Amino acid sequence: MDIRAVIGRNVRRFRVAKGLTQEELSNLCDFDQRYISQVETGQRNLTVLSLYELAQALDTTPVELVTPD
Repeated sequence: MDIRAVIGRNVRRFRVAKGLTQEELSNLCDFDQRYISQVETGQRNLTVLSLYELAQALDTTPVELVTPD
């Protein structure tokens, strides 16, 4: 199991469920849109702080973002 892929799928799932584009999500958590894209495709290692900020922007918890689907 690649945790980066799990987090990427979950970030995308929560983002789409909220009706947000990658750009809108990036604005909510003050990240670059390319960073969001890399997270969603499993190409980016997140820090704990980044994971927390993404979870806050998506109205969820870090645990939900790291839980396999």
